[in-house]
Amino acid sequence: MKELVELIAKALVDEPDAVSVNEVEGEQSMILELRVAPDDMGKVIGKQGRIAKAIRTVAKAAATRKGKKVVVEIVE
Repeated sequence: MKELVELIAKALVDEPDAVSVNEVEGEQSMILELRVAPDDMGKVIGKQGRIAKAIRTVAKAAATRKGKKVVVEIVE
C-alpha cells in the first residue's frame, strides 16, 4: 500500500525525491501520511481535491483486497 501511494505521488510531482510516505498500522486500519515538497502540494491535491480523492480511492481499493481500512492523509 505504501509503495502504491508513493509511486502515484512521485509520478505527479516535480520533486520526486521529496516524496515520502509514513505508515502507521493498527489492528484493522492503516494511516498513510503522504509528504511532498511545498511547491508540489497543489499537484497532489488537485482542483477541488480531485487528485487527492483519486489517490484515496485507489488506496482503499487495494486495502479492501487485504481486508483492511486505509486513510491517506496529505501532510505538510
